[in-house]
Amino acid sequence: MPKAYVYIANGGPEVEAFVDLPAPEPGPDQLAIAVRAVGVNPVDWKLRGGSTRPGQPAPV
Repeated sequence: MPKAYVYIANGGPEVEAFVDLPAPEPGPDQLAIAVRAVGVNPVDWKLRGGSTRPGQPAPV
């Protein structure tokens, strides 16, 4: 079962957690690939903190 690193609410690093997810099943004419590394960009932690673009609805 793959693990994903997610944030479960808006806030700081304390709202991040590893969760188990079911393995994705590719559909017709699709391909599944293995991801070995990912990165976190400044926009990722800004969204986790609750920031939005002007005109967007407030985060839930």
